[in-house]
Amino acid sequence: MTLLVRLDHETDLAGFRREARALLARRVAPEQVHWSAGRCHDDLFAVAEPADDQPPADTGVNVPPAFLELCHTLVLHREPHRFALLYRLLWRLLHEPNLRHDPLDADMVQARHMAQAVRRDIHKMHAFVRFRQVQDTDNPLDPLHVAWFEPDHHIVEANAPWFRRRFANMRWAILTPERCVEWDRQQLHFRAGADHSDAPPADAGEQLWLTYYQGIFNPARLKLKMMQKEMPRKYWRNLPEASLIGELAARAQERSGTMIEQPATVPLRRIPAAPRRLPAVAASGSLPQLHAATDRCRDCPIGALATQAVPGEGPLYPALMFVGEQPGDQEDLRGRPFVGPAGQLFERALAQAGLDRQAVFVSNAVRHFKYELRGKRRIHKTPTQHEADACRHWLEEEIALVQPRALVALGATAARALLGRPMAVMSERGQWFARGDGLRVLVTVHPSALLRLPPEQLPAAFERFAGELTLAAVPDR
Repeated sequence: MTLLVRLDHETDLAGFRREARALLARRVAPEQVHWSAGRCHDDLFAVAEPADDQPPADTGVNVPPAFLELCHTLVLHREPHRFALLYRLLWRLLHEPNLRHDPLDADMVQARHMAQAVRRDIHKMHAFVRFRQVQDTDNPLDPLHVAWFEPDHHIVEANAPWFRRRFANMRWAILTPERCVEWDRQQLHFRAGADHSDAPPADAGEQLWLTYYQGIFNPARLKLKMMQKEMPRKYWRNLPEASLIGELAARAQERSGTMIEQPATVPLRRIPAAPRRLPAVAASGSLPQLHAATDRCRDCPIGALATQAVPGEGPLYPALMFVGEQPGDQEDLRGRPFVGPAGQLFERALAQAGLDRQAVFVSNAVRHFKYELRGKRRIHKTPTQHEADACRHWLEEEIALVQPRALVALGATAARALLGRPMAVMSERGQWFARGDGLRVLVTVHPSALLRLPPEQLPAAFERFAGELTLAAVPDR
């Protein structure tokens, strides 16, 4: 025997949930239930569910949030058996817990495809509703704007709040074959469907729209197949611009050729040329003079916002010179490189590699701290290539004065500044590369990259980083 469950209307989700709980409480299998909603035809062999004087006990049904979202969308579909599909999925979720993790299940695939069709129909209604102004005899100073649309699914009531928000200050109505909605600037009113003959005729504003549409039509960008995919022909008869598409498409190739043959136009307004930048202050032959000149540099915007330039630090003629990306917050405030959290991790790695911080020279490719404010905090922001290039001559002059025997690039910005080309640090780390001046460069990661790793990955990453610094201790290897 098949039980007949009647729902009040086509999108009666509340009724479905109430009846589904009652059926689950009585352990009624999906194949024993026939669902009827709105004008659906009843099963001649189904037995109407008798009224129950006592409400069913709460079954404590727990389903994934994604299934509830699917229900809200799926009930809008026109398929008559959508409630049967939803109840079958609900039954299976309770009796087959692994169903929620099976993306290839036939019922779930069907439900997702149906939900996607509903969402597509909602989007098309947003895109292809065209209002026409009609004169309201009761209120001639406040015209009503009316549109005709033919949705594929039961989406009018679900879509009405979007139009209410979008056209909140306008009196409007949307007529469809099954359901109509009207907004009077106070609340939405729903009524039965209308006939296409009730749709309003063209108004004066429509001709303005067609003139505008012709003006913005670009024949060089016309792709008919893509256009028909996004705007299927079934919508054309209700779109005023559809009457122009055939003629505009036929003339597209001719117009494209005419556009190409036209001589280049001279712009009426030219963007003024940027003021000529003053030459950088020439550095003298000592590190203190170089650092003073760097502090006055304004070749890029970073210098004007930072507290101070952060020069390199260490002895002349070292075995190694380490180059990072840019100073951080602590470095900017104290005027010394690698003294923040990344610098502390860097010192630990140096010690594990058998290197003395005091015996190496430490610097950065960019000399000022680039940041963005988040509340009271200054958060590091990666410098652009233009900003790194503006600082590159300061780095090269520093290398010429320090005269290290080898260089170590900490991160991609430093590697590009030292080698003059983009570097894939993660695949090229731990390798030596030669510069044009004969200096060798070892590429590795910046210690700040280790600080961004999950805690469980940090020990292994630190060991690898320290091992690469050990290679730097023997540059001829």
